[in-house]
Amino acid sequence: MSTRRDELLTVPQVLEELGGVSERTFYRWREIGKAPEALRLPNNELRIWRSELMRWLGTLQEAA
Repeated sequence: MSTRRDELLTVPQVLEELGGVSERTFYRWREIGKAPEALRLPNNELRIWRSELMRWLGTLQEAA
């Protein structure tokens, strides 16, 4: 288990964590319900908790 404190990631940070997935692909995943859960801030930007990203990645590993 990581000792890293949970943090909110921007979409570009998430794309980098995913190895360079394109923004178009990420938003397509959101459209079809296959992306990690995100928060929409009052300025309309999205943020994803690092713990949610890791949980989501874990579900992909289990499905593989």
